[in-house]
Amino acid sequence: MQALDTSQLIALAGAIGWASGIRLYLVVLLTGLAGHLGWVSLPQGLHLLAHPVVLGASGFMVFVEFFADKIPGLDSLWDVVHSVIRIPAGAALAASVFSADSGVMSLVAALLGGSLAATSFAAKATSRAAINTSPEPFTNVGASLVEDGMVPLSLWLAVAHPLVFVVLLALVLALSLWLIRLCWRFLRQLFTRVARIFSGRPDPGTTRAFTLSSPFSKNDKHV
Repeated sequence: MQALDTSQLIALAGAIGWASGIRLYLVVLLTGLAGHLGWVSLPQGLHLLAHPVVLGASGFMVFVEFFADKIPGLDSLWDVVHSVIRIPAGAALAASVFSADSGVMSLVAALLGGSLAATSFAAKATSRAAINTSPEPFTNVGASLVEDGMVPLSLWLAVAHPLVFVVLLALVLALSLWLIRLCWRFLRQLFTRVARIFSGRPDPGTTRAFTLSSPFSKNDKHV
């Protein structure tokens, strides 16, 4: 059984916090399995995750979430419901990495884990909402499968190559902030246009497009 050093514990706290914002139940299941099967010596605060009851419950929720997250519309509803679960859970799990060793480190880990969970959750929720504006389901399923793979990869890197994980996490965070800003601008513009349509006001984008393409436009002198 591999004992974790300080750098691995720090990286693990970051990985657990970040991944919890995307797949909380998968994080609980994989972390618990690693301890239950003897792959990693879990910190004392995470021992509960290796309990058979916790493994069974998290495994069931992973099964449910795997399919719910791949149905357009339902995935965004699932995200809304879990907006009050994933972020505090990410903070609590990250704090549990150091809970038995240092109160200061536990507090720092909780702040780190909660912030990372909030960032990854916001990136996931806004990007999936933007993807759901497309009528085809394949992009949605592809994005969900990528998220499924990123969670075990991040947990493995945090233990096997903590420095590599930290560098990649910094890059992913920068990409996430850019993605949140891009998707939010798109969704805000979309909501504004939909609100205009339902309120009976003309949509400038539609009006402009009709004016340019309409055969009755006054600019068309030869008609």
